[in-house]
Amino acid sequence: MKNRIKELRDFYIIWSTQSLSQLGSAITSFALTLWMYEKTGSALSTAALTICTYAPYVIMSIFAGAITDKFDKKKTMLICDLLAALTTVIVFVLYKTDTLTMWHLYAINAFSGLMNTVQQPASEVAYTLLVPKEHYQKTSGFQQLSRSLISIGNPLIAAALYGLAGLDVVIAVDLLTFAIAFISLLLFIRLPEIQSGTDKNENVIKLAKEGIRFLKETPLILTVILFMSGVNLTASAFDAVLPALVIPQKGNNVYGIVTACSGLAMVAGSFLPMVLPKPKDRVRVIYLTMLFALGIENFLLAFSRSPVLWCVGQIIGWVFVPLMAANQNVIMRNVIPIELQGRVYACRNTLQFFTIPIGLFLGGFFVDKICEPFMTLRSDDTFWTFLFGSGKGSGAALMMFILGVTGTVLCITSGQIMKKYKYSD
Repeated sequence: MKNRIKELRDFYIIWSTQSLSQLGSAITSFALTLWMYEKTGSALSTAALTICTYAPYVIMSIFAGAITDKFDKKKTMLICDLLAALTTVIVFVLYKTDTLTMWHLYAINAFSGLMNTVQQPASEVAYTLLVPKEHYQKTSGFQQLSRSLISIGNPLIAAALYGLAGLDVVIAVDLLTFAIAFISLLLFIRLPEIQSGTDKNENVIKLAKEGIRFLKETPLILTVILFMSGVNLTASAFDAVLPALVIPQKGNNVYGIVTACSGLAMVAGSFLPMVLPKPKDRVRVIYLTMLFALGIENFLLAFSRSPVLWCVGQIIGWVFVPLMAANQNVIMRNVIPIELQGRVYACRNTLQFFTIPIGLFLGGFFVDKICEPFMTLRSDDTFWTFLFGSGKGSGAALMMFILGVTGTVLCITSGQIMKKYKYSD
């Protein structure tokens, strides 16, 4: 036990402090959303904050990964963290001088998103450098745990701090968590040097193409990434459909409870990679966990009218997500050469996550423009009302059924394709 703690000492330091800093950033982001909504009363304006943060991540990831592979990982992380913290200071100054506007926040969020785009692949490589191969699964579980806790905790903490003490205290907490992470990384973490195999003067576009070329030459990794892209499309459409299903039938409070169940399930599921032994077939774990999640949850929510069953569906849908993500992470760390990981992880970010905004749009569009009108026209048809109910929300139930079929077909088809590729740790 002592040997394991010693082996993972640096990982525990960087994981805990960086997670704390990410929590601080998430708290500020949520509080700024509350502040903007108070000022504008516009849901579209507040949603645009997320879009401004997310757009650079999707668009620029391929090039950011190439930059990561050109330079020292620790310095890259420190510079990105410092620049992101400076944007928080700018927000504080603008707020205190009463000159802060939504356009400031859009620009600042876009810049922060760009810094995260560069910092994230550098962090992934840093974890690989610090963790012995036999602990990849365990440490991936810790990463999933912190992400789950942040997703649950940041809205609660942000709302409490903002409501009780205002934006000043929220920003102060964010800067304090940044300082802890920055000092810990600067003074207590030493990353092993690696031979990057790249010239610092080498063209970034050329390096980005090398990441794409590696994926083309490694069909297992590319297939897993494209499979997860399809999963994200279905899951993000689900996120758009869920409020349209729950709120018209049971109200905001029940929607809050149902949504919270997914976060709680992910926290519980984060312990699975830590306690379970290494699976014989990690690829099989990936598509079977998603088949279980996308199939059962969507059908359960489509055909039930009970909040209890909705909560059960959320738990089923999300409890195995950390296990899936941990196994994907282990495969990528083992297969991708360390000197290429930055640019390949960045390519992964673009290919795997670009479907999320598309799914959010399609989910809302299909409910509003197709499924709800369809169910309205068939409000007197006992077959359709028996399956999906009646009134507002029945179209969302129909859409849940469509997503269940889509997710099931995706997982079965992708599973058959991935069976052709051999992988072992």
